Amino acid sequence: MTLNPFLAGIIAFTVTYLATDWLIRYLRRINMVVKDMNKQNTPLVPLSGGLSVMSGVFAGIMFYIFVRIFLYKDSTYVTYIFAGLSSILIITFVGFLDDIIINKSKSESKGLKQWQKPLLTLAAALPLVAVNVGDTIMSLPLLGRIDVGIIYPIILIPLGVVGAANMVNMLAGFNGLEAGLGLIYIGMIGIYAFVNNSYLGALFSLMGFCSLLAFYIFNKYPAKILPGDSLTYLIGAIIACIAILGNLEKAALISAIPFFIEFVLKARKKFKVKSYGYYKDGKVKSYYDKIYSIPHIFTRTGRFTEKQVVYLILLIQLIFSSLIWVL
Repeated sequence: MTLNPFLAGIIAFTVTYLATDWLIRYLRRINMVVKDMNKQNTPLVPLSGGLSVMSGVFAGIMFYIFVRIFLYKDSTYVTYIFAGLSSILIITFVGFLDDIIINKSKSESKGLKQWQKPLLTLAAALPLVAVNVGDTIMSLPLLGRIDVGIIYPIILIPLGVVGAANMVNMLAGFNGLEAGLGLIYIGMIGIYAFVNNSYLGALFSLMGFCSLLAFYIFNKYPAKILPGDSLTYLIGAIIACIAILGNLEKAALISAIPFFIEFVLKARKKFKVKSYGYYKDGKVKSYYDKIYSIPHIFTRTGRFTEKQVVYLILLIQLIFSSLIWVL
């Protein structure tokens, strides 16, 4: 039975790879493209890669459930797995709604209003609330495991789902950045889940990691497809499922430190700020002189290429994600 999750991971990778290759052509055909803002002449690139990643996650999990039930006659955890998958599907759909309405200038998508996003993603918390209604224990940095009572399923789970779904979306705008951040975040917490015998956390981590890895092949610099909110929301949903179903809240919060930093930086500008910059002499230059986003640490100097900026931010994420082993 131990081979089942890894076979499911291979299926998740394969389905995502094939689906992304097809999706690129389809999105171009229907003109669902936006400008790649950090490039010379800002070429038009297909948007909403989260759809293909979702197909891989779905296929991998469904294969896993099929083998577990019909070959091994074991339905343990299946209710929790379906709850997590339902939340991921709902949030990905919300992200897709945000992607499909694109500015006439093709500069960005402008679908949902800011107040609509958290409201709609809140619906995705309901499946997780339902299966965790009796669980009041959570793990926090420095505090350890504490019993927070009914506050956990009624308040903290919805807040966690909405927060995770929206946090990845804050730190975006460069080729390979969102997928790369997801790979490091989910990959590290997945290893942590496996080592600490968190079965559900490890399963969702594996499906998410394998699917993101296939998508990253197309999304890395120079990107053939952009993630869109459908992917950033999906990554956040997977993180929420790992944390909630796997009881890994502490590890998830520690790994999210770069996103908390991003939140504080953008709050200084009332969130009316662009993380990306513009092309100048082969480098990326920020629109601002001050630092209102983590990428601005590097782009305000105008000395780094887009690829270098992404690698530096991924290094920051790797450092903070590694802290889960010592804190």
